[in-house]
Amino acid sequence: MARSLKKGPYIDEKLMKKISARKPSTGAIKTWARASQIPPEFVGYTFAVHTGKNFEEIFVTEDMVGHRLGEFAPTTKFIKHGGRMQKEAEMAAKAAEIAAAQAAKATEESAKPAAGSKQ
Repeated sequence: MARSLKKGPYIDEKLMKKISARKPSTGAIKTWARASQIPPEFVGYTFAVHTGKNFEEIFVTEDMVGHRLGEFAPTTKFIKHGGRMQKEAEMAAKAAEIAAAQAAKATEESAKPAAGSKQ
């Protein structure tokens, strides 16, 4: 849900103080303020946003203005859907890849002229 226009955007005060005291070229600014919106003053700075386990480095560009810092630092990591069917499909794909590689190698060897013959 959008924040009321009369309140204005939520920007963490501590984060704004850190920005005013630094130059864009000096390292990442560590923050836990994932809910803070990105104002135009943040463009060019690098932030280390906390994901719950570690810090994700984010370089702010003009396209990010108006979004929140947390949108660019995902907290979950998708591994893959699994199960027996998925495993069987992966094994079949791997076998097909190996067979294709062997077939390519065989055609390459048959295309080479014999060592003793002249052309």
